[in-house]
Amino acid sequence: MGSLPLDASLRPLDPVSFAGESRAVVDFLAEYYRDVDKYPVRAADLEPGLLRKLLPEVAPENGEPMEDVLEDVRRDILPGLTHWQSPSFFAYFPMNASTAGFAGEMLSVGLNVVPFVWAASPAAAELECVVVDWMGKLLGLPQCLLFSSGGGGVLQGSTWEAVVCTLAAARDCALAKLGHESIMKLVVYASDQTHVTFQKGARLVGIPPSNFRVIQTLAPSGYGLTAHAVRAAVDRDVARGLVPLYLCATVGTTGLGAVDPVRELGEEARRHGMWLHVDAAYAGSAAICPEFQGYTEGAELADSVSTNPHNPRALTSALSTDPEYLKNVGTNGTGKPAAVDYKDWQISLSRRFRAIKLWVVLRRYGAVGLRAHIHRHVTAAKWFERTVAADERFEVVVPRKFSLVCFRLRARFPEDDAVDDLNRELLAAVNESGQAFMTHFVVDGKFVIRLAVGGAMTEMKHVVDVWELLQGKAEEVLRR
Repeated sequence: MGSLPLDASLRPLDPVSFAGESRAVVDFLAEYYRDVDKYPVRAADLEPGLLRKLLPEVAPENGEPMEDVLEDVRRDILPGLTHWQSPSFFAYFPMNASTAGFAGEMLSVGLNVVPFVWAASPAAAELECVVVDWMGKLLGLPQCLLFSSGGGGVLQGSTWEAVVCTLAAARDCALAKLGHESIMKLVVYASDQTHVTFQKGARLVGIPPSNFRVIQTLAPSGYGLTAHAVRAAVDRDVARGLVPLYLCATVGTTGLGAVDPVRELGEEARRHGMWLHVDAAYAGSAAICPEFQGYTEGAELADSVSTNPHNPRALTSALSTDPEYLKNVGTNGTGKPAAVDYKDWQISLSRRFRAIKLWVVLRRYGAVGLRAHIHRHVTAAKWFERTVAADERFEVVVPRKFSLVCFRLRARFPEDDAVDDLNRELLAAVNESGQAFMTHFVVDGKFVIRLAVGGAMTEMKHVVDVWELLQGKAEEVLRR
């Protein structure tokens, strides 16, 4: 039985149309980047369901020209976006786009290989090994974490994936010794500043929620997790016959940018044979600057750092899928894989060619360019922190370590119960103006405003502008 004939008019990857339509998209994006600061950073008057009203109820029967598609993006899509590439986007942690990153993404999507096993695209798999080691060296990580010294790493799709993979590896290592019936005894530990993905990941690998230990942090430690607090929690669990499994240390927490003491926590983890994972998703990249590498001091005690697993054998044992049709053929004569099969280092089987994007960025900008990029943001955040502290109406809630500043309006008098509401009103007023976008956090019952400097197009003038906006809105709020 023959296959159905392909419509000759449909050639999804015709080189001529590919060049023309890709050029149109690049021109569209270049125009968007030039004008992005003219859009409200976050449209304040949108309601759920608006886009469904603008678009047809069914897909088109016939294809449409790319120029029509792009015009609909301009008319219907852009007004409903929060513009993460706006230089006045200070919310969450900005997504750093770059020309080199875009070029690398084009190469990744254009080559469209799937390097889930070495044989499926050898150069792609090997490039990932190379760039992971490059990054490890730039970050000043210990040699033991690098492929070149028996460690290794993988470019995951998200921090959450790294957490789930390392939790699964830790779980399987423990259950191999204790027996699978002991899963109800396994306990995981993190601070109250650790990202919520940690608890989501622990649930997915079968850890009972009753065995999550979310340990309180306090202002004197800069909201970092102390070894003393971990020791007390672990000792209580051991006395109850439970088994300490996994400790998550964070370098640059999402809410406040707090840093946990890696060496102290690593020594505590070793005392009970726990897996230590260092989540440096936010601040880890700052370690390419030597002055920030002290924050990861002690990483040689970790089993995994961000997305760089210290013990790849444990990881591959937990995640391996090894049917005959997925085995490398003809790579060596030992009967063992001669190369990395990244399907065994992640949750999904399929994967993208992420390594080429990182490789292009590193090649295009070099360590010097990347350090300058980080220094620019840190310098702007230092100025903002210093300026906020000098205004008697405001207070800096926790000392800045990187490029995140956490601040708020001060209480106007003792027992000022309305101060949190004032800060909510201030943040809402700034965001509704469309001139900037920030988010908040709550610590010790206080509503805190976060300003995260990190956008690719954010310059000092944009930080100055948001401070002027804050001052004006604060005057309005305090007059009410």
